[in-house]
Amino acid sequence: MSIARTETLLWQRASVRSAIVMLPLVVVAVVVASNWELIGSSAGRLGEADREWLVVSGVAAFLTWVCAATAQQGAVVETLPPGRLLAAQFAASAANHVLPAGVGGNAVNLRFLVRRGLSPTRSVAALAVRACATVIGRLVLLGAVLAFFPGALHIRRVIAGGPGMPAHPLVIALTAAAVLTGAYVLTRCARRMRERLRAFLASVATDVRTLHANRARIAALWGGALAFPAMHAAVVVAVMRAVHAPVPVSGVVAAYLCASTAAGWMPTPAGLGSLDAALALALVTAGASVVAATSAVLGYRLVTTWLPLIPGVVVLVVLMRCRQL
Repeated sequence: MSIARTETLLWQRASVRSAIVMLPLVVVAVVVASNWELIGSSAGRLGEADREWLVVSGVAAFLTWVCAATAQQGAVVETLPPGRLLAAQFAASAANHVLPAGVGGNAVNLRFLVRRGLSPTRSVAALAVRACATVIGRLVLLGAVLAFFPGALHIRRVIAGGPGMPAHPLVIALTAAAVLTGAYVLTRCARRMRERLRAFLASVATDVRTLHANRARIAALWGGALAFPAMHAAVVVAVMRAVHAPVPVSGVVAAYLCASTAAGWMPTPAGLGSLDAALALALVTAGASVVAATSAVLGYRLVTTWLPLIPGVVVLVVLMRCRQL
């Protein structure tokens, strides 16, 4: 194949990839533009929020990084330095706000593990083990909440639409964006996995057997994997209390777990746009008003994304200059 032909194919693939990644952001941008007054009133309500509950949400946000560090320690046999491991998770969260689908955070954790003496293959295996445990933990929590509180969410509230709430066309657009991006990600993963799947899975299996012979590592891995989404849900609960939204805790937790699971299909940076839209819709199904749901999403982003972003970038730079990454 000629060089020109190869360059053309690469350019076409890059264009398709960029279009797929941008699709959810475009859909959400249309939603924001068509509901700008709603967002303004929601921001005003957040400005009047209870400061004590916002502090609680900040503490819960900090604990998400502790849970991430715990799960990462549980995914490797070697003992990692706790302080630097926690700092790496904080830096990884900042990197996740720049690159899609957790690429930035995984790159930071990969460099951190390699610097600790793990081989690249074992480092990737450790990240895969942690990611799988986190997904399983989120699904287990979601299943438990829906089993104990089957009436926590009412989909008909969104499907029927209402004042300020987009109805069928928007729901269909968001669903289509999720399906397209999810299918694209799965296809790309399948193509890449075929190349080195056998050796990689053998490495993962070896590490899993070794880890599950160590009770401390089992507790750290699965405890952190379960606590990580639980702490994120706690952030949303605290913000909902801060904006005085009369929604049961079970409904808020179920809404976050459903929204975060759905947003995982959309490879946008830190779930930006995809998680916001899914969480707002899910909170409405839990019984929140549109204004309260939007205020809660803004507060959640404030605590978990916007306020920690600059400090996270600073920590990332410091770790790189100290050759910890």
